[in-house]
Amino acid sequence: MKQQQKIIVFMLAAVGLLVLPLVLQGFGNAWVRIADMALLFVLLSLGLNIVVGYAGLLDLGYVAFFAIGAYMYGLMSSPHLTETFPALAAMFPNGMHTPLIVVVPLAAGLAGIFGVLLGAPTLRLRGDYLAIVTLGFGEIIRVFMNNLDHPVNITNGPKGINQIDSLHFFGLDLGKKVVVGGFEVASVSLYYYLFLALVVISVIISHRLELSRVGRAWMAIREDEIAAKAMGINTRNLKLLAFGMGATFGGVSGAMFASFQGFISPESFSLMESVMIVAMVVLGGVGHLPGVILGAVLLSALPEVLRYVAGPLQAMTGGRLDASILRQLLTALAMIIIMLMRPRGLWPSPEHGKSLQATKP
Repeated sequence: MKQQQKIIVFMLAAVGLLVLPLVLQGFGNAWVRIADMALLFVLLSLGLNIVVGYAGLLDLGYVAFFAIGAYMYGLMSSPHLTETFPALAAMFPNGMHTPLIVVVPLAAGLAGIFGVLLGAPTLRLRGDYLAIVTLGFGEIIRVFMNNLDHPVNITNGPKGINQIDSLHFFGLDLGKKVVVGGFEVASVSLYYYLFLALVVISVIISHRLELSRVGRAWMAIREDEIAAKAMGINTRNLKLLAFGMGATFGGVSGAMFASFQGFISPESFSLMESVMIVAMVVLGGVGHLPGVILGAVLLSALPEVLRYVAGPLQAMTGGRLDASILRQLLTALAMIIIMLMRPRGLWPSPEHGKSLQATKP
């Protein structure tokens, strides 16, 4: 009976997710954009969960892989490189318009390589020291993106890259609305379905990794690295694999972000973004896929929903409080309350802490 109930719940959830953007369209495309960004942050959180949740490696520079994927797609799907380098313009007279089947593997591969490059010099570091090094890596990437406009203009510096192509999928341009049976499906809704498909694939990959020998080895390293090494686990290779696997999710998410926005700049990849992604994983429940998804959805959608609360509160104070600051205050207050009431996360793993609970008198 329980199995049947689970199947029914999954079916209802699937139908709800498929219908959601069509319902939100009735209230305006802004609500669908919030759902789109929430799915992108779910994809980022799933990738960081491999590093933080499974392997126990605190990574505060995860937004760097997000930036690498975004700039890779932006450079390969905009007029910027062909305008800067005449040789490329001669090779691609119609412009560089990278298809989806090329973008996803390239974004995943490039970000994965940088993930391994980050992991290699940090193998002997743990805890706070690892967090500081990864934080520095994230800032280095952002500074590079901000300054690689001289002497050769590669990233266009702080001005960013614009005129980025929307994604094309089997002849379907996701940047344009589609009319199906007299019903109009907006561009943001088309992107929603693409992001949802990527999230589903990522959840399946993460779940299979968690149950695999590699996943169990990661968790052994997380609980006690010395004991794991004593049991014959190759901690060096598995740490590098965790960094590389987590980075691939960030690279794919970055490419989708660049296509969705049509414009990218270094300001979109600040330290605050990394902190928010870590907060999503911790708030939802470290190492638990449903909890990570819940935390990502809440923390990505909550600030946008609070816009409608901060406005009236600002009006009540006669405009003395800035609405954006008030919105951040309300978000931080909500996070503090949740962590005080649920210190292990909103939806923690049922396995986590079981041995500690068994030893209590």
